[in-house]
Amino acid sequence: MKARSRFEMNHLWKIFFPLSLLLYLSGNVKSQVNPSVCRSPLGMSGRQILDEDISASSQWSESTAAKYGRLDSEEGDGAWCPESTIEPENMNEFLQIDLRSLHFITLVGTQGRHAGGIGNEFAQTYKIKYSRDGSRWISWRNRQGKEVIEGNRNAYDIVLKDLEPPIIARFVRFMPVIDHSMNVCMRVELYGCEWLDGLVSYNAPLGQEMILHDQEVYLNDSVYDGAILYSMTEGLGQLTDGMCGLDDFVLSHVYNVWPGYDYVGWTNESFPNGYVEIMFEFDRTRNFTTMKVHCNNMFSQRVKVFQKVVCYFRSDLDWESTPVSFSPVMDDVNPSARFVTVSLQNHMASAIKCQYYFSDMWMMFSEITFQSDTAMYNTTLAPRKTGAPPNTQPGDNPVHKVDDSNTRILIGCLVAIIFILVAIIVIILWRQVWQKVLEKVSRRMLDDELTASLSIQSEAFSCNNNLTSSAPSEQESSSTYERIFPLGADYQEPSRLVRKLPDVSQVSEDTASKSPQSSTQEGVPHYAEADIVNLQGVTGGNTYAVPAVTMDLLSGKDIPIEEFPRKLFTFKEKLGEGQFGEVHLCEAEDMEEFMDKDFSFDVSENQTVLVAVKMLRADANKNARNDFLKEIKIMSRLKDPNIIRLLGVCMSSDPLCMITEYMENGDLNQFLSRHEPEGMIALLSNAPTVSYSNLQHMATQIASGMKYLSSLNFVHRDLATRNCLVGKNYTIKIADFGMSRNLYSGDYYRIQGRAVLPIRWMSWESILLGKFTTASDVWAFGVTLWETLTFCKEQPYSQLSDEQVIENTGEFFRDQRRQIYLPQPHMCPDPIYKLMLSCWHRNAKERPSFQEIHRILLENTP
Repeated sequence: MKARSRFEMNHLWKIFFPLSLLLYLSGNVKSQVNPSVCRSPLGMSGRQILDEDISASSQWSESTAAKYGRLDSEEGDGAWCPESTIEPENMNEFLQIDLRSLHFITLVGTQGRHAGGIGNEFAQTYKIKYSRDGSRWISWRNRQGKEVIEGNRNAYDIVLKDLEPPIIARFVRFMPVIDHSMNVCMRVELYGCEWLDGLVSYNAPLGQEMILHDQEVYLNDSVYDGAILYSMTEGLGQLTDGMCGLDDFVLSHVYNVWPGYDYVGWTNESFPNGYVEIMFEFDRTRNFTTMKVHCNNMFSQRVKVFQKVVCYFRSDLDWESTPVSFSPVMDDVNPSARFVTVSLQNHMASAIKCQYYFSDMWMMFSEITFQSDTAMYNTTLAPRKTGAPPNTQPGDNPVHKVDDSNTRILIGCLVAIIFILVAIIVIILWRQVWQKVLEKVSRRMLDDELTASLSIQSEAFSCNNNLTSSAPSEQESSSTYERIFPLGADYQEPSRLVRKLPDVSQVSEDTASKSPQSSTQEGVPHYAEADIVNLQGVTGGNTYAVPAVTMDLLSGKDIPIEEFPRKLFTFKEKLGEGQFGEVHLCEAEDMEEFMDKDFSFDVSENQTVLVAVKMLRADANKNARNDFLKEIKIMSRLKDPNIIRLLGVCMSSDPLCMITEYMENGDLNQFLSRHEPEGMIALLSNAPTVSYSNLQHMATQIASGMKYLSSLNFVHRDLATRNCLVGKNYTIKIADFGMSRNLYSGDYYRIQGRAVLPIRWMSWESILLGKFTTASDVWAFGVTLWETLTFCKEQPYSQLSDEQVIENTGEFFRDQRRQIYLPQPHMCPDPIYKLMLSCWHRNAKERPSFQEIHRILLENTP
């Protein structure tokens, strides 16, 4: 079912709200979850979870589709199996379950494909990702910070694993993890119960550190799954994990953790107002009866229960002016930790903001739960075959029954309201029907245009090296990609399809025929659209888009780089390959003797250096050879500390080679994925770390390199962490090897089986209009910066399929505020995220230049 418009939903909410108040009379009171008994199967094996709620990234065949991934079932071919063999460098396959509502999940079960002895595929290890809203995905980690879960050792046994900490989610993904290429199949089950609190996130100040008898006591929320920067936002953690702290806060239920692990605590020295404010967000408007706060009261260490709490309620958009205030009885005799129950006086709210006042130097909480009455239509579920109703947990309050004398009145009111609702809905739909029809037609036209445009783009991007020139104006531009007209400054909705597409070879001839003077007219826009110069690269990948005037000036020059002896190469590994050649990682001897005086290696004398060697196959055609020579001439002109440098050539015999720098730490994507941010999790797991200041230092270098390219009017067209190399002391140099590597084939949109377009990094106008400019490079830089600050732990828009990413670019085109942006990374400061958003501005002219980006990053250096 398609989502309703905001206008329609606002009207329906105003109608349904009185109904919810009426139905509230028959609601039932719910208590918090009890983890020790919240271990019921949620419906994979029992089939309460429907087939349509089980999906996967791919499938080997119809008989191994996602719906066959049910634990202890042998239907189909016996399990879910992904489309192809999973490789260690490309572990993006997943089996996804939609539970339709939030659940508290404490246990998972896995099984391989046995199929009566025919199958022998299973996942030895796996990871779990989860989401509460379907947009932000979170990687589960255990209490020691480890992501990988031990799985199966054969294809038939069921292996159950406790989730410590448990997760609160609607969507769950099982992701196989392997250390060598292998076939993997899975059957799974989830165990837990419905999350009756309805809490979806809490925002709170960061927990603090206490020094107690020369011992460090960490009172941080170590399992919080939201953003953690200056405070904790949009997540859940230890205050909702179902585990209450011990009387002595230095001790813990959990083995091998630090002192203070069970509690989140604050000192009054950090809060001049005398209170800690925590805001709680819920899944819907609820009628709240009580709040229970588990507090430590070890008064001998100056830790006490809060002196007073003041709670504010928000039911719609505004906070109510009248709060609820509660003061518990102070206890200076019993040091035991305890639950403090706060009456919320049946306030209706979707969010609660509570201010907890200090009664001594420290205040510590380990659990906060809410009890609320909810309407019948919000809590009734289909019966489950687990032996008990799905909403029943030990300790639940009894269900409130409706007085029989009121039944007839209630039914009559319901019937009258339903008739009124039907009439109003019909009127609303009738008024909007023509708008919907027109919008549907418009979308169909845009989809048709997009399909044609992508087909042409894929051929050009994969078959050409795509060295392109910046045109002086919109009128002189000659793109190989289909245009959607009219192309005004504001990119209005297209009024018709353009069926006639430009011929690629003709574009090349037209571009070559332009005079240099035409590229130097006055009034050239800052972001000029790039024309295609038909140069075939070695790997079929992209290098740079180059001004036509530069190509004209280079066309008659000799090779400016000295010949390097082949005998001084030592092959190490193949980095990538393409239609006309390969890229190899080699060691080179005596390279410094063949270099310009303005270039120096950071190696001692007679030491070998790592280089990347682009090699043209001997059977390459004449055009490919000419383009190879042009690529050498262009690369020889690029001299910047943050751009990969051309070091030498081998031209005396086939195969022709060009030699470029290669950094010892490989590409930035793989480098960051092997590291963790600084913090307690990395400390416990002994993982190598990278500080935020070093991340920003690397991002600043990328911006500097792109500033240099843009000053030459060069357009990269494939900027991403996979195309940035890392050297000593976090030195970054921009390269272009990413597209040629099988490791990153999943980063490119495939048409007819060929990886051709890096759509997750491309601006909307590049995908829809074929426009590659400095402005589209700025868009890609924003995505690259997002990758960097997330440690490349997931692909951009990982929750969206390739088709949904393309659909999202259509939302940018229509500009109806439905477009999806990448979320703010956990360790990303607000000014830097604001910079990212400016890079993704719909209007290309309003995006910052690389000069501005470089300046902003320098100004925000920690």
